[in-house]
Amino acid sequence: MNNLIKRTTTGIIFVAVLFSGIFWNKYSCFFLFFFISIAALLEYYKIINKKVSPQKLMGGLISGSMLAASFIHANGGSPKYFAISIAFVFLTFIVELYRKKEFPFNNIAHTLLGVIYIAGSFSLLNYIVHWNNQPYSPTILAGIFILIWSNDTFAFIWGMSFGKHKLFKRISPNKTWEGSIGGAISTLGISYVISIYFTQISSIEWLGIAIIATIFGSLGDLTESILKRSLEIKDSGNILPGHGGILDRFDAFILAIPFIFVYMIFIY
Repeated sequence: MNNLIKRTTTGIIFVAVLFSGIFWNKYSCFFLFFFISIAALLEYYKIINKKVSPQKLMGGLISGSMLAASFIHANGGSPKYFAISIAFVFLTFIVELYRKKEFPFNNIAHTLLGVIYIAGSFSLLNYIVHWNNQPYSPTILAGIFILIWSNDTFAFIWGMSFGKHKLFKRISPNKTWEGSIGGAISTLGISYVISIYFTQISSIEWLGIAIIATIFGSLGDLTESILKRSLEIKDSGNILPGHGGILDRFDAFILAIPFIFVYMIFIY
């Protein structure tokens, strides 16, 4: 019971902070996801540290500069600031020469993998909230979160109620086909409700986002599961009481966003 109360309280605070940051203004949205991205990156480096020795500082500099450059570019600024990120990427090779660590290229690889996996995804949010040349429009981003959470929630409910056939037993033995299908159907229905209130894009376009969110959100969850299984850990961290770490809460979102971004690029 105490764990349920802790989980519920954390969830309410988490959602309140997230949506306050998204809807307040473009600066609050940027700084919110800037800090979430850096926290997730450091969390990744912490759990992977038992296998390799990533360059935390360089990874943070690359990610920070990438997030800042995408914010500037999305707001009409020059793309030239991405050059700073490129310079930092290749500087990691030079830094590794002086670290005297085992498996240097494994260290470089995981430093850059964390950047691509986490900051690469979060940097795309700066374009989504300025979609179709809008000065700032948070509704698409808010809708994406609602769809991803809906898929996760309803997949759990349907799975608990009707789940019999394992979806991916090797990686996540609790997930079932019944849960995944039920979650997808429920999320598609919720996309229509969202389209009534968030009218920046059409109901058909929301349906497309919902389909991508259900497919790649579920795959994102499995991706983090295989990471944790390979490291023999239960949660990526404990920063969110009752929910685990930042990566545990954003795993579906991190993998779904790039595919939603590509979809939106091609429909406009």
